[in-house]
Amino acid sequence: MSEANPILVAAYYRFVHLPDYRELREPIRLLAERLGILGTILLAEEGINSTICGEPEQVQSYFEELGKDARFRDFEKRLSFCETRPFLKLKVRLKKEIVRMNIPEADPNHGVGEYVSPADWNDLIRSPEVVTIDVRNTYETEIGTFEGAIDPRTDFFSEFPKFVSENLKNKDQVIATFCTGGIRCERATAYLRQQGFKNVKHLKGGILNYLEQVSPEESLWKGTCFVFDHRRSVDDSLAAAGEGTPLASPKET
Repeated sequence: MSEANPILVAAYYRFVHLPDYRELREPIRLLAERLGILGTILLAEEGINSTICGEPEQVQSYFEELGKDARFRDFEKRLSFCETRPFLKLKVRLKKEIVRMNIPEADPNHGVGEYVSPADWNDLIRSPEVVTIDVRNTYETEIGTFEGAIDPRTDFFSEFPKFVSENLKNKDQVIATFCTGGIRCERATAYLRQQGFKNVKHLKGGILNYLEQVSPEESLWKGTCFVFDHRRSVDDSLAAAGEGTPLASPKET
């Protein structure tokens, strides 16, 4: 941490069975409130999806306390710093899906595509045998994406199944997907597998993990990465870039 960037932003999720998710809402809200955490926390029977912020010791305490429940450990988590809090309030919401496709039976808890590390991603998407798909929406893709990636031109993630039915016909095709932090690829690859696609892969930890681990000299990323808080986007060093249309209520759609 530097004095110029005192606020820690943590984007995290986990698909895990939470039959008591409604009862979990208030204890999690009280925990975050007590520690001074701001952000958005989504809970559903299928898991948790959240981006929060606070001083580093506040965020650390939050994860330590949350982790006393074994279901809230081993998060897929992305961390970055910024100068000011990118959230203005705390919201804990109950949802049918923690990332909405409107097809809850495409359940990542029942299987997803093959994870590909950032170190191996470049070689994968450079292959002429691979179709690379950006599963994000147009307000995200228009400010940054990977070289050669297909943009489905969706306004909402729930439109992804229509894109698949109209454009992907070869069930043996090698498909590589990516998204901001990895969560939409969990659902997208679960859906593709459900539809009979046999060779589906996705970028582990998403674009944010790639930018963290791959040097700018080796990066195939072009532009900035939209994020779901009031920073709007981050550059290849994960610093606030401020590009893209702000969301009135930051959330991944």
